[in-house]
Amino acid sequence: MKTINPKQIANTERKWYQIDAEGLTLGRLATKIAVILRWKDRVDFAPHVDNWAYMVVLNADKVTLTWNKEEDKLYRTHSQFMGGLKETSVKTMRKTKPTEILKLAIKGMLPKTKHREDVLLRLKLETWATHNFAAQKPETITL
Repeated sequence: MKTINPKQIANTERKWYQIDAEGLTLGRLATKIAVILRWKDRVDFAPHVDNWAYMVVLNADKVTLTWNKEEDKLYRTHSQFMGGLKETSVKTMRKTKPTEILKLAIKGMLPKTKHREDVLLRLKLETWATHNFAAQKPETITL
């Protein structure tokens, strides 16, 4: 049996999806979004082909975390200089950058290749229940 090698389709429109994230758990939501963004749920998936979809996430700041992660979970960045470690908890991140929590969770679930930033550009995070992408007619996904 011959293996099918899918190719990038030149003049096709990319699909748009939307999810309302209010009240959903962070990790479970991030895995679903990462799978849909890369089209890994499709039969003709190939990691080198760029036929990926767009995703609009509504109420991205209202995702929930289980247990005590609101106080205990830390996001760490380092400037590569001595003493350059910065730690930010989820509680303070919700005040300063509310959509960054979901974006970092999705970013961590994508492969660490040159396509990662291209996929993240197709992720649109909104902090309210409406969006400006109505002209693209996104499909609503319920989880």
